[in-house]
Amino acid sequence: MIAPGGTIGILGGGQLGRMLGVAAAQLGYRTHVLAPDRESVAAQTASSMTRADYHNRIVLADFAAACDVVTYEFENIALAPVEWLAERVPVHPHPRALAAAQERIAEKRFVERVGGRPARWAAVDSLATLEAAIAEVGTPAVLKTARFGYDGKGQVRLSSPQDATEAWTAIGGPAVLEAFVQFEHEFSILIVRGQDGDTRRYDAPLNIHHDAILRTSTLPAPPAVLAQVEEASTLACRIAAELDYVGVLACEFFATSEGPVFNEMAPRVHNSGHWTIEGAETSQFENHIRAICGLPLGSTALTGREVTMRNLIGDDDWQGVLATPGEHLHLYGKGTARPGRKMGHVTTVNRRADRGVAESDVTG
Repeated sequence: MIAPGGTIGILGGGQLGRMLGVAAAQLGYRTHVLAPDRESVAAQTASSMTRADYHNRIVLADFAAACDVVTYEFENIALAPVEWLAERVPVHPHPRALAAAQERIAEKRFVERVGGRPARWAAVDSLATLEAAIAEVGTPAVLKTARFGYDGKGQVRLSSPQDATEAWTAIGGPAVLEAFVQFEHEFSILIVRGQDGDTRRYDAPLNIHHDAILRTSTLPAPPAVLAQVEEASTLACRIAAELDYVGVLACEFFATSEGPVFNEMAPRVHNSGHWTIEGAETSQFENHIRAICGLPLGSTALTGREVTMRNLIGDDDWQGVLATPGEHLHLYGKGTARPGRKMGHVTTVNRRADRGVAESDVTG
């Protein structure tokens, strides 16, 4: 166990690192952020920050010496520096989880091996293999970069085989062709696994995306999702056990007429779990800190009957939130509001039996 007062290293300078820093501070830990970002919102809540490239071995050596444990707040980081750190300081989740999640071909093969069911897919590394993949997978489909894609980036839709040349020109590197999935809803399973294997699951939210960016996560999810949560949760726990995982793991699914179809996994805290800050007895961020430090995991029970998390994207209004009883505002400290950029989120928790009235609305 790493006792409070220890230092947690965080690779990455984004909003997830920022919220991990807040949770760590509440438990009495220091945090040290390592990121190349000129402006790091994670640094705003950290005890210290090193601004440097992840591949600088001198920097990595100093970072490892300063930290009792290291975690990462995003998966689009080169694997080699994380593996190098893991030889010198505990790293959770283990780099093997990072390797499985950050490359889509490896991810899909791994999930299939442990019994999961992704959409029909084929690996692509040239226009010729794309054309062959289209013949196998069919259209409509989506071509995704094998690495470093998120929030709809690095993706091209194909409506027919005639779109192959344009799609390959846009991607131009190793990729995955995925068949479109006919689904009713999108949902995610968030689990947290401790160093002793103790595993807890959060309630599954219904996720609504626009332009491939998460807009809202809502609980409870509709019956069509709840009917598939057990199967999806079993797969998520199997993935975590296979990887000897420590920390929070998020797995995204499509609810289909044939059961849950695996979409992707994230070896970290996740946007669809932001509702847990107010909506669960222990947030995903606190439970991640507990897990990587060897502390007992906290309860994942809901704090209310209904919970909604809404992302603030671009120039979405946030001032009105402050005037709305029952809404909880989280701003990420970013500068310029650009289209598609996540600037913060809002959580609403209904703790009363009658719908639509938040506990904080009631006075006297």
